[in-house]
Amino acid sequence: MTNTSLEQLTKLARERGHPYRILIVDDEPWVREVFSDFCALTDAFEVELAATGNEAVDKVKATSYDLITLDLIMPEMSGLDVLTEIKRSSPKVPIMIITGNATKKIVDQAGVLGACRVMYKPIQLDDFITEVSSALTR
Repeated sequence: MTNTSLEQLTKLARERGHPYRILIVDDEPWVREVFSDFCALTDAFEVELAATGNEAVDKVKATSYDLITLDLIMPEMSGLDVLTEIKRSSPKVPIMIITGNATKKIVDQAGVLGACRVMYKPIQLDDFITEVSSALTR
């Protein structure tokens, strides 16, 4: 399924004339690297990374994104606070939650605040690409 989803995204990016801009927000460097590597499998994505919630909010204020992946449990600023701030300045951007240990209550709150999807770590490449493709094409 990954090849089909990647081919579809690559075709759509070419049709629109530029890659999809994705912001990956996670406090763990290896997580940012893995998701960035997933996105590097196609030229359909232009990826930026943010290690903190404050960095993510600043980037969203300065640049528009087609999709944001967001960890919920982070130091300094919680993922829910980041989600709230981003939706305030960019209400239409899809935000996909990627979490390893958030409670059901926090995940439910993220949905109420406007998250479009929730995925649980560890995430397989096929699942990541399928969910990203779905979020970008809806």
